[in-house]
Amino acid sequence: MKLLRRIIATGAAAAACAAALLAVTSHTDEPSAAAVADTRPGHVVETFAYPGADKIQQEKGILLKRGDGHIVLTDCASGTGLLAVWARGKGQICFRTTGTTGYLAVEIPSVYAVKGALTHDADVVLTAADDTRQEIDVPKESWTPVGESADPQSREFALLEIRTNR
Repeated sequence: MKLLRRIIATGAAAAACAAALLAVTSHTDEPSAAAVADTRPGHVVETFAYPGADKIQQEKGILLKRGDGHIVLTDCASGTGLLAVWARGKGQICFRTTGTTGYLAVEIPSVYAVKGALTHDADVVLTAADDTRQEIDVPKESWTPVGESADPQSREFALLEIRTNR
């Protein structure tokens, strides 16, 4: 008899809990899962665009297009061992290099020298107005003439690409 009472009491308690749960879920003001899914933003697509590029172009006259985040524009006074680019009319422009490799697409006009970073060699690509290309290796911690400094005709070259590696 005691066992029968326990079974009946347990069944009644379970039924009461189920009824309470049903009452709570059927009277909620929250939107359905389908309505929530329809209001969520779409997928994020990484474009590798350089953050703040428009502001940098207005302030410094250089265009930082896109990269992998391992070559970042920095203040030349912020440290030593930076990758440095010299451009006529712009002075020295510095980049901090991190990681084992890095990539940055840029547009810096009238570049004539590049100094490799302390920890990274660099490969730079430049082009003149007549589409003449220069692809130059820049050793670590070494000043390297590029652009008009490395051109027999002294044409102006724009820096287009920087790749770094350890």
